[in-house]
Amino acid sequence: MSETPPFSPTVALLTVTAAWQAAFAEALKPVGLTSRTYALLGHIRAMPGLSFSELARRSRITAPSAHVAVAGLKKDGLVEDDTERAGAASHLRVTRAGDRLLADAGARIAALDAEFAAKHPSLTEALRAHVADLMRAPR
Repeated sequence: MSETPPFSPTVALLTVTAAWQAAFAEALKPVGLTSRTYALLGHIRAMPGLSFSELARRSRITAPSAHVAVAGLKKDGLVEDDTERAGAASHLRVTRAGDRLLADAGARIAALDAEFAAKHPSLTEALRAHVADLMRAPR
């Protein structure tokens, strides 16, 4: 007979994260977004004129990866780059189509959040409180 391992908050959080991340991916799939493209679009919308290097830093990816991802978003008509000349700093912004897609994705995520909050109210509240504490902590 095997013994139950001690409770690990780290393992528990990773388990919850994996389950919720899968549901998040499923919610975004019908609108053609991944969690990464959703985050990239969100960063660009939040800071119009964002450069590739700042986008990469905020997304925790490399600048070349940001260029590849944004090229796909541009091809899909979701992002524009107002760069005036080759070699100049880029000025990224989300298009109207990108805004509509983000609104649709946001509604799907809000529904997912409501579902999770209804199923797991104490966990949801604990996470809200913990994130609030992290935001108040000195850096």
